[in-house]
Amino acid sequence: QVQLVESGGGLVQAGGSLRLSCAASGRTSSTYTLRMGWFRQAPGKEREFVAANTPSGGNTYYADSIKGRFTISRDNTKNTVYLQMNSLKPEDTAIYYCAAHAVLRSNWVPTDRGKYDYWGQGTQVTVSS
Repeated sequence: QVQLVESGGGLVQAGGSLRLSCAASGRTSSTYTLRMGWFRQAPGKEREFVAANTPSGGNTYYADSIKGRFTISRDNTKNTVYLQMNSLKPEDTAIYYCAAHAVLRSNWVPTDRGKYDYWGQGTQVTVSS
């Protein structure tokens, strides 16, 4: 029912910034009804939690590894969520995935990959040293 498309990835130097976007579409595409998360996966590693927020954006969750550097936000009028990444480090290099959880569903755990209903195909972020 929901398709997610990430954009904004690319190559940046350490210390630089990048903003990722995730646009939702489909029969049930309004982000007013979706909890949104960002995950990332580097080659040979497990997909790990990065950030998440609730439908109004009022509650946010961050991984310790990026807290203070990344900010998740959303514009529900555009059905889009964002991940602003500042002070990027080489270890941030990964494919970044957008994920969504329907607000009417229960048992949401923002850090748990298995709790999300929809996933995008990812966008590559490469940070050079």
